[in-house]
Amino acid sequence: MVKEIQLRITIEEEKQPDILAKKSAIKLGTNQDDISGVKILRKSIDARKPKIFFNYKVAVYINEAIPETSEYNFNYQDISKAKPIHIIGFGPAGMYAALRCIELGYKPIVLERGKNVQDRRRDLRAINQDHFVNEDSNYCFGEGGAGTYSDGKLYTRSLKRGDVRRIFENLVYHGATDQILVDAHPHIGTNKLPKVVQNIRETILKYGGEIHFETRVTDFNIKDHQIKAIQLQNGSEIAVDKVILATGHSARDIFYLLDKKQIAIQAKSFAMGVRVEHPQHIIDSIQYHCSGERPDLLPAASYALVEQVKERGVYSFCMCPGGFIVPAATANGEVVVNGMSPSKRNNLYANSGIVVEINVDTDLPKYEQFGALKGLEYQKNLERLAFTAGGRSQTAPAQRLTDFVEGRLSTSLNDCSYQPGLNSAPLHSLLPKFIGGRLRKGFEAFGRKMKGYYTAEANVVGVESRTSSPVSIPRNEQLHHPQITNLYPCGEGGGYAGGIVSAAMDGERCAEAATSNL
Repeated sequence: MVKEIQLRITIEEEKQPDILAKKSAIKLGTNQDDISGVKILRKSIDARKPKIFFNYKVAVYINEAIPETSEYNFNYQDISKAKPIHIIGFGPAGMYAALRCIELGYKPIVLERGKNVQDRRRDLRAINQDHFVNEDSNYCFGEGGAGTYSDGKLYTRSLKRGDVRRIFENLVYHGATDQILVDAHPHIGTNKLPKVVQNIRETILKYGGEIHFETRVTDFNIKDHQIKAIQLQNGSEIAVDKVILATGHSARDIFYLLDKKQIAIQAKSFAMGVRVEHPQHIIDSIQYHCSGERPDLLPAASYALVEQVKERGVYSFCMCPGGFIVPAATANGEVVVNGMSPSKRNNLYANSGIVVEINVDTDLPKYEQFGALKGLEYQKNLERLAFTAGGRSQTAPAQRLTDFVEGRLSTSLNDCSYQPGLNSAPLHSLLPKFIGGRLRKGFEAFGRKMKGYYTAEANVVGVESRTSSPVSIPRNEQLHHPQITNLYPCGEGGGYAGGIVSAAMDGERCAEAATSNL
């Protein structure tokens, strides 16, 4: 017999051996000796009140063994001589599209502009230490895409877009901890995700797929509403049948290429703002109602905040407890910040994007001349402004949080996890008024919601501008472009995902669509 129940466990009880079996026996009114095992289905923390609980959803096996097999069988097969599907981009969408192609009996041929995860590290070091951006290999471009070096957060609200559990189990199959199967807000960690990404690469190659790194697509040869060939940066061409376009939200050259060739794209609303960083102990003390060190067994605390300011949402984005702020520019002459956390989330700081919704139909009248690229051009201008304000390097412009809100230049800045360094700048006046003004009101509101959040011990760092793509690439019900019938826009770059899991699910869907009539 198997019973699914909910349990609430205190921190003190969590330290006791076999506590789940003991509590299950009490709740079910059965003898503990009859419980052969307890399988954790979901685990979360309830810290809304001073007495903190772990909430568990468990399956209790009574006189019955716990099955050890996965719910999924990934039917990878030799496809070395199978019909090819070309995939541009090897982030989460491209990786999962390639894996799904193999399951369906087709050969994925992946073209990735960046480097593999091992070689990519040197280019990340160059950004942090030398302030030089390799425009094909950086925090956004390369094996695994932006997700590889941005925490590996797996939480998603896109539960209707595909099978989330399947995505998670495939990550476990490729080396992720099985803890992601039960945590309410799962993440892998920046230090561990590269190995998972490498394992996915090895699976694709093992079964006959191809992955070509440092291979940037520069043009499409189009005839009769189909892409007949892909041109690469070295001048060579590759004949293609079906093309999955999974280039991510920062591949601006692809958006320019599509626009130049009059392939329909659309301006899309997105969000921009700043990244705020607090000492982690401040967030712990607020969320866990404690002073000093956080209680044993509790992870670095996180938060999620949202406020409506003048009919626009101001909200936290990509919150990284125990993490780092990283330089996420994809070109020299711009400054972009993002966040990441190691698996243990044991750094001294907590950072989060705090961004403002931008409606491209009403907020950017001066950019109408750029048509579908108006949001992209606005995004670029803000990043160039940050580059100039930071000192014309990867040093980022920054202000103490209280100074930002109260409209004064910071005479000094707090220590910060951002390796290229900070430069004191009047972000409150440099940011466009409809962004900066709303951020200032938003921070005041967040301070009322979280007592202690509004503090001079926090830094505001600019700019957080790559929350999502400012351009979408349309597709029809068959998931191909309405004009180019063998082009399948996919993932964040197409406007169809917002994170690792939703991008992975969209990659699988596009693989299924691209192979459905072959």
